[in-house]
Amino acid sequence: MQEIIGFLNGWIWSPALIYLCLGAGLFFSVITRFMQVRHFVEMLRLLFRPNTTPEGISSFQALAVALSGRVGMGNIAGVAAAIGFGGPGAVFWMWVVAFLGASTAYVESTLAQIYKETDNGQYRGGPAYYFEKFFKGASGKIFGAVFALAAVLACGFFLPGVQANGVANAVAMITGDGTPVSTAFGTVGMNKLIALLFIVLVLGMIIFGGIKRIANVTEIVVPFMALGYVVMALLIVFMHINQVPAILGMIIGDAFSAQAGFGAAIGWGVKRGVYSNEAGQGTGPHAAAAAEVEHPAQQGMVQAFSVYVDTLFVCSATAFMILMTGQYNIQGTLPEGQFLVQHLAADTQINSPAFTQMAVSSVFGAFGNIFVALSIFFFAFTTIMAYYYIAETNMAYLIRKFKSKGFWLFVVKITVMASVAYGALNSSGYIWEVGDVGVGLMAWLNIVGIVVIFLKSKPTISALKDYEDQQKAGVAHFTFDPKKYGIEGATFWENRLKERNSR
Repeated sequence: MQEIIGFLNGWIWSPALIYLCLGAGLFFSVITRFMQVRHFVEMLRLLFRPNTTPEGISSFQALAVALSGRVGMGNIAGVAAAIGFGGPGAVFWMWVVAFLGASTAYVESTLAQIYKETDNGQYRGGPAYYFEKFFKGASGKIFGAVFALAAVLACGFFLPGVQANGVANAVAMITGDGTPVSTAFGTVGMNKLIALLFIVLVLGMIIFGGIKRIANVTEIVVPFMALGYVVMALLIVFMHINQVPAILGMIIGDAFSAQAGFGAAIGWGVKRGVYSNEAGQGTGPHAAAAAEVEHPAQQGMVQAFSVYVDTLFVCSATAFMILMTGQYNIQGTLPEGQFLVQHLAADTQINSPAFTQMAVSSVFGAFGNIFVALSIFFFAFTTIMAYYYIAETNMAYLIRKFKSKGFWLFVVKITVMASVAYGALNSSGYIWEVGDVGVGLMAWLNIVGIVVIFLKSKPTISALKDYEDQQKAGVAHFTFDPKKYGIEGATFWENRLKERNSR
């Protein structure tokens, strides 16, 4: 299985996908006239608009759900892996993919809003929905179904294990492995098993409550955990403030003449950047579609801001802590056990939270180790919830005409919890490769799809122009008329406009 996963990972994450992610971000940035910069203030204003309907969630809750998927192991262990395999220059490419990816996040999330629908009292949408409604006919249904299947596999089976593995390893770094216990996956420490049991029980209680409960949990946990983590990083940066120019110089200089190899820096920077901020991956649109907004472009802007929070704030915090404290090794493209730069023991796992935990512990001692472990727990736990919601939404899409819907949604819940158990008990390197397959598969389908949508028509650009025109006109309440711009299949917005006009 490990050989199969390794083969798939190498094929999916070929240079073509690396440059597709960067190219799509640059393309949409130019086409939207860098909306991620022009509308930054508007992004902040829209965050705190309340939800007034029972079907939707607020923009802030949608942001929190999206961030719960974005802010996870990629921010702690993923950044460490990018540095370990791609050198400090990989951080620069993470910044690039985040800045450009914000426009991609706007496009995919606005599409999710335009083509969303109401299903059993809640809003649903995402790539499967907008592919089917835009392309229409058999081709739209096939494309939508293929993405939905990929999303169910990726978010229901491939990705939750990465998060659970990070939590289990973080607990083991604090408490030790504990008494060895023989399992079907080999010998596992008792402390890992206890952590796994706790995660599965709490996860089950939340995901059986639906999107409303997930949103209620994430809107409290996500801001708290992200702010606490960034504050800890700022304290470490302040204590090493004299190193800031040198670290920035190292990151930027190494990005183009990387110790690990120029291609490795770009490859790992983009791979971990996309894994972390998920721009273009097709996961963020699911939460975006669930939001109650006056205009589709509004939630697209909010989701663009979430990319900034994830990479430019949280990922950068991790990178600066690791580089300033010197708690890292750089393996680059060398065989395992050989290093271009070695500051730590050779057996220190690169694909794990180890670099980050050691960085914080080098300043704050045992408290730092515990703090990072708690951060990992909350980051990873909320990400697993987001993955479940995405898997559920796509399963709901696939079974819309089935009678036994409850059974299949129950299967998704059980699959996610089984994936959590599987990931926690396996080796971190293998589990990260499994996660990369899931991310890459969705990214290929979604980015190609949204680029083709743009080439055939320009619904997201039309929505942005419409919103900007209404801004200039100073309207009190925004509206959206899809037929005005020749957008077909946006039945939700057509019906909403009819309701308002009939009042």
